[in-house]
Amino acid sequence: MINDDEKGEQKNFINEYGPYLGLGLQMAVTVAAMVFLGIWLDNKFETKPVLTIVCSFLGIFAALYNFIKTVLKTKK
Repeated sequence: MINDDEKGEQKNFINEYGPYLGLGLQMAVTVAAMVFLGIWLDNKFETKPVLTIVCSFLGIFAALYNFIKTVLKTKK
């Protein structure tokens, strides 16, 4: 059975580290979605691999921007 002290520690842990728990998955999904968008656009406009590379870099930039923004926001 979990006592009140352990519950308080769990709540404190979740409050402190909760915002960071999903960031890795969010970054991976953002980059993967942009890569697949680039592949789809390359197939549609027959520009292989230009749009895949451009979308990949945009996805990486967006994921890093969101990561840094979240970290700075939660530090305050």
